[in-house]
Amino acid sequence: MRRLDVSERTLRRDIDRLRDLGYEVSSVSGPAGGYQLRAGADIPPLLLDDEEATAIAVGLMTAAGGSIEGLEETSLRALTKLEQVLPPRIRKRVSTLQAAVVPRVRAWVTVDADVLTAVAQACRDHERIRFEYQRRDGDRAERNVEPHQLVSIHQRWYLLAFDRDRNDWRTFRLDRMSSPWGTRITFDPRPIPTGSSADYVEQSLRSLPMRYHAVAVVHAPAAGVAERLRHSDADVESLDDTRCRVLIRGDSLEWLAFTLIWQGFEFEVQEPPELTQFIAALSSRLARAVGTD
Repeated sequence: MRRLDVSERTLRRDIDRLRDLGYEVSSVSGPAGGYQLRAGADIPPLLLDDEEATAIAVGLMTAAGGSIEGLEETSLRALTKLEQVLPPRIRKRVSTLQAAVVPRVRAWVTVDADVLTAVAQACRDHERIRFEYQRRDGDRAERNVEPHQLVSIHQRWYLLAFDRDRNDWRTFRLDRMSSPWGTRITFDPRPIPTGSSADYVEQSLRSLPMRYHAVAVVHAPAAGVAERLRHSDADVESLDDTRCRVLIRGDSLEWLAFTLIWQGFEFEVQEPPELTQFIAALSSRLARAVGTD
C-alpha cells in the first residue's frame, strides 16, 4: 500500500470492485499475506462494466462490417482478444451479442485502411502530405496540402485540408485518394473559416453542383421527417402541423426516389418533372411485380 500510495480502505474497495466484475481474486491473511489475481494475472484487468463492454463490442463489430477496407479481420481479432480478458459474466454478454448481430456494410464506398492511417497521422503531426487524387470528372492530379482533420459524414470519409497550390481550403474524399506520402515538412495549423471542420465539410458538400434539385411536399410534421432524413443531404421546411416541404439534391433520380420513399410518409413531388416521371414508371413496375396492375 505504501508503494501504491493508497489507503487500506481504497485497496479493499478496488479488490471488491474486481470481484464484482467477475475477476477471481484470492486473499491470504497474516504478515506475509495479500491479494492475488488468479485468472489472467499476466494481463492487466479490463475494468469495464456491462455497458462499456457492450459499447466496445458493438464498435468492433461495426468496424468489421464498416466502411474501412482492411479493418474487418483486424476488428474480429481484437474482439476475440477482448473476450479472452473479460470476466466470465461480461464475456458471456459480449459473446451473446456477437452471435446475435450480423454486421452489414452500409457505406456507399470504402476507404483503404493504410490511406486512412497515413492521413490521420499527418493530421496529428501537422505534416504536409502529397497524394494522387481523382476528381469528379475522372481526371487525376497530384495535390500538396496541409491536412487538418478527418470528417466522417453521409457515410463517407473526407479530409479537410489547406491546398497549398490553390492557396485555399479544400475537402477531399478519401476513397478517391491514393498513395499519400509525408513530406517531413510540418506546418502551424490555420484557423478553419467556419470554426468547425464538420460544418465546413457540410457547407462544401452543399456547394457542389448537383444534376437534380428535388422538391416534395410530405404529409408529416417536419420534426419527424427531418429525423428520418438526418443522414441525407436534405432540407426540411415546415408548412403546418401536418405537412412540410423537403428539398433534396442528387446526381441520380434513383437516389432521390429512394430517399423520398425511405422517409416513410406520403408525399407529392413538385419538381423536377424527370423525378415525377421516374417514380410513376417505378410505381407501375412495382405494381406489375405484385400482380396488381
